[in-house]
Amino acid sequence: MSVALGLMLGVGLLLIWWSFWPMPPRRPKGPRRGRLQQLLAEAGHRRVGISGVITAMLGCALISGLAVLVMTTAVPLALCFAAFGSAVPIVVLRWQTKKRRAVLREIWPDAVDHLRSAVRAGMSLPEALMQLGTSGPEPLREPFEEFAKDYRSGQSVDTALAGLKQRLADPVGDRIVISLTITREVGGSDLGRLLGTLAEFLRDSARTRSELEARQSWTVNAAKLAVAAPWIVVLLISTQPEAAQAYQSVTGLMVLAVGLGVSVICYRLMLRIGALPTEARVLL
Repeated sequence: MSVALGLMLGVGLLLIWWSFWPMPPRRPKGPRRGRLQQLLAEAGHRRVGISGVITAMLGCALISGLAVLVMTTAVPLALCFAAFGSAVPIVVLRWQTKKRRAVLREIWPDAVDHLRSAVRAGMSLPEALMQLGTSGPEPLREPFEEFAKDYRSGQSVDTALAGLKQRLADPVGDRIVISLTITREVGGSDLGRLLGTLAEFLRDSARTRSELEARQSWTVNAAKLAVAAPWIVVLLISTQPEAAQAYQSVTGLMVLAVGLGVSVICYRLMLRIGALPTEARVLL
C-alpha cells in the first residue's frame, strides 16, 4: 500500500510540475497518406489497396510457416519463418520502389528537355506537359496522360499539377512540379533557362547517385547474407528429429527468440551504417 501511495504522490507532483509549462500550439495538418499506401504509390502500384498487401503478407506467412512445419515439425521454428515470410511483400515493394526511382532518375533529364523544347516552341506550360503524355519517355506517359485528362475536364492548372505530383510519387517529380508551380505563380519570362539548368542538375545528381549506390551495394548484400546464413543453417539442422525436438523446449524457444532479435537489430544496424541519404518527398 505504501508503494502505491508513493507512486501516486510522484505522479501527482509530476503532473503539477508539467502544468506550469505552456503547451506548444499544434499546427494544422493536411491530409497525409499512410506509409503503406505511399509505399504502394512509389512502387508504381497505385491501383493496389492496402488490403491486398495485408492479404499477401498473411499468405506468405502462412505458406512459409506451413512449409517449415512440414520439413521440421518444430512449431517455434515455423513461427520464426512465418514472421520472415510476412515481411516478403514489404521487401518486394521497397525493392520495386528503389528500382522505379533509379529508372525515373535516368529519364527525368530527357523529360525536362522535351518540356523545355515545347516551351521554346511557343507552347504554354499545360500544353507542354500534356505533350509529354504522347512524346515523352515511356515510363512517364501515363501520369502525364492523366494530367491531360484532368486539365481538359476543367480543372485548374494547380489542381492538375497536384494530381500529377501524387501520380508520379517520385522525389524528382516532386521537385519538378513544385518548381513549375512556383514559376507559374511568381511569373517569369525565362522558363526555358530554368528547365535547362534543372536538366543539367538532374543529370549530375543521377550520375553521382548511381556511383554511390554501386559502391554501397556490397554492404547491403553482406548484411542480407549475414542475416540469412544462420537461419538457413538452423533450418537444415532442424530437418533432423533430434534437433527439431530441442527447439521445442523452453531453452530452444529462448535461443530462437534471442537469435531473431539479434538478427533484426544487426540487420537494421548494418543497413543504417551503409545507407545513403534518402531522397525526401516534397510537400506530401
